[in-house]
Amino acid sequence: MRDLSALIKAYDVRGVVPDQWDEDVARAIGAAFAEFVHAESGATAVVTAHDMRESSVPLSRAFAEGVIARGVDVVEAGLGSTDLLYFAAGSLGLPGAMFTASHNPAQYNGIKLCRAGAAPIGQDSGLVTIREWAERDDYERRPDRVGTVSARDVLAGYAAHLRSLVDLSAVRPLKVVVDAGNGMGGHTVPVVLADLPLEIVPLYFELDGSFPNHEANPLDPANLVDLQRAVVEHGADIGLAFDGDADRVFVVDERGEPVSPSAITALVAVRELAKGRGTTIIHNLITSRAVPEIVREHGGQPVRTRVGHSFIKAEMARTDAVFGGEHSAHYYFRDFWRADTGMLAAMHVLAALGEQGRPLSGLTAAYARYAASGEINSTVADAAERMAAVRELYEGEDGVTVDELDGLTVELPDGAWFNLRASNTEPLLRLNVEAPDEARMSELRDRVLGTVRAEEEQE
Repeated sequence: MRDLSALIKAYDVRGVVPDQWDEDVARAIGAAFAEFVHAESGATAVVTAHDMRESSVPLSRAFAEGVIARGVDVVEAGLGSTDLLYFAAGSLGLPGAMFTASHNPAQYNGIKLCRAGAAPIGQDSGLVTIREWAERDDYERRPDRVGTVSARDVLAGYAAHLRSLVDLSAVRPLKVVVDAGNGMGGHTVPVVLADLPLEIVPLYFELDGSFPNHEANPLDPANLVDLQRAVVEHGADIGLAFDGDADRVFVVDERGEPVSPSAITALVAVRELAKGRGTTIIHNLITSRAVPEIVREHGGQPVRTRVGHSFIKAEMARTDAVFGGEHSAHYYFRDFWRADTGMLAAMHVLAALGEQGRPLSGLTAAYARYAASGEINSTVADAAERMAAVRELYEGEDGVTVDELDGLTVELPDGAWFNLRASNTEPLLRLNVEAPDEARMSELRDRVLGTVRAEEEQE
């Protein structure tokens, strides 16, 4: 039996090719996925798509071989973004598999799996079973046929669906710099935003899985530098940066300053609430406290969740939420099968900007109320021990509340708060701090980091 525990993680498949997985492993995962969705829902076909990495085509084809060996058909959507795969799974009513390692370096690849309708498959919702079956790769059921493989181009349908949700045809003319990071935004942006009052200035639209210009991870400020410079040089109204598989988008204003994903969450939430088709908005516990405040001010009901797409999507389904946002720039829409799509979020921001005359910095100022640290990582030998030390530092103080929905969240009586949580995959603690002003944020950040990074006592 194989051991795939290091490859198949909490949310998806992710690892180095060929060291951690290759076409043989992809074939076994394809068979397990086909067997799982057939057993669960009677599925007779699955849809696949892949990004521009060199290993994506051979891995996706091997996966298809595993699927058809179990008597299940494969519909290949071909080259696409992750949200294009979600569109295919939603519009075709098929389970789906997206071959991508998102923002990871070139030597990585992975698979994001979903049920029909783009419903998530995670550690608590089937991924452990799929891993165990792929490890064993032996089944009692004997299919009475070999499945077929067919191709289907869904890019035009994907673009049409997004444009039916946000009308950009009447916005004022905007100059938009888009940094695709040599990822899938270079494939989808020209189609989705064609023939609109938008002047697109493209950065790194050439599909190249070796990422020759910078990593396709806009969460790292170093990877926004080129976009920030281009926005200022071109006198653009806005800059957009997509990650490698284009399911996340980061926004830069006309001054070249990054706009917080929490501010984008609040802006889009207000637009979704204005449609009058629902009141529930999901936000994870690391988003700014401005988000639930603004949601309530606009008649909405904020719901706080753990970090991670499977938790957000499950809570959206439970509450029939119209929208959800995360600090990591994942944005989820009920109108998009509750899946995350950077493109639709970008279109909402373009519409909000283009429907009025203020610059983006003026538009978003109302949604940014507090000083935030951003996510700070610390390498630690014993995450649980360091978390306990931080908890002991604050627990019992007057007016302090502590919860453990996801890691450790401490709220202080002056409105400052922080969250400290362990990484699922690395010996890291992740800290996020927010406070009413920069000085208080810095003070709280430094106090918590001082405890997190304190040298362990020598025996």
